[in-house]
Amino acid sequence: MNLGRFPRLRFAHLPTPLEPLLNLTTELGGPNIYIKRDDQTGLATGGNKTRKLEFLMADAVENGADTVITQGATQSNHCRQTAAIAAKLGMKCEVLLENRTGSRDPDFTRSGNVFLDRIFGARIRHYRGGTDMDAAMAEVAGEIRGDGGTPYVIPGGGSNPTGALGYVNCAMELLGQAGEQGLRIDHVVHATGSAGTQAGLVTGLEGASSGVPVLGIGVNVPKEVQEERVHGLACRTADMLDTGIEIERARVAANCGYVGDGYGVPTDGMIEAVTLLSRLEGILLDPVYTGKGMAGLIDLVRNGHFARDENVVFIHTGGSAGLFGYRGAFADAMSCDPREADP
Repeated sequence: MNLGRFPRLRFAHLPTPLEPLLNLTTELGGPNIYIKRDDQTGLATGGNKTRKLEFLMADAVENGADTVITQGATQSNHCRQTAAIAAKLGMKCEVLLENRTGSRDPDFTRSGNVFLDRIFGARIRHYRGGTDMDAAMAEVAGEIRGDGGTPYVIPGGGSNPTGALGYVNCAMELLGQAGEQGLRIDHVVHATGSAGTQAGLVTGLEGASSGVPVLGIGVNVPKEVQEERVHGLACRTADMLDTGIEIERARVAANCGYVGDGYGVPTDGMIEAVTLLSRLEGILLDPVYTGKGMAGLIDLVRNGHFARDENVVFIHTGGSAGLFGYRGAFADAMSCDPREADP
């Protein structure tokens, strides 16, 4: 797979570390759990969207854009990283935020990623949950053209074939690291939402004939919808790469049993996973994606889904900035020691 044929800006801190989670593995009694630290990609506290944006922003530059437009949920990690790289490249950035949870908590609507969007100078527009966000972006693009600007529209999550190239590259990087470490990877697990990360991983691992299965832990829609979304994008990505390979539908797997009451709505499993990783490994997850993804992985381990001697790699897609928008959800888990007193 020749990614060199596609325009790319190189600002991600790569390769990201691949390391064992020894304490979590011991706590759960196996399998051997590893973590790929894509929370350390370097852009605006890091995250998986940085890999996608290397290709998307290169395409924006080639198309002469002076403004990038994107959308996401209120605490969108993707919007935060897009705003950051737009600032670095001297572009304007229009961020359209959809309040999918309906929360009016000031921590949620103003802190975390929203605060960082403003720090990076993005113009923020707020929308109610259920808004047709693609239509909203098209309307904003029309405004910019009417004012003489040149917009470039990036889909939510950066999830189109161009963005998915970032995770084709990640798959190749992961296989190289595993080879250097003498690590046999039996499973790759990660949180799956807008589909670009999983589609890129599946395309890359299939293109390399690795035989490594990818399991996406869904964070928003039912299993059938998510798998079709990922499969369709993986096929389009493989076609763009002109690999000649066919992505079989059976190679796309999602478990959407850990969504809870909806996208971005806290669950007990998410709170346990975030707390467990922070206190066992000193690693911060996020409340929307990696927290639920890790909650799924932990539950699957407890229920014997993996053999004890298998090696499971969890892709940490970042997002810890979103924790600041969810302080209330962690009130019980973060209860103060009675010996602690305010000064």
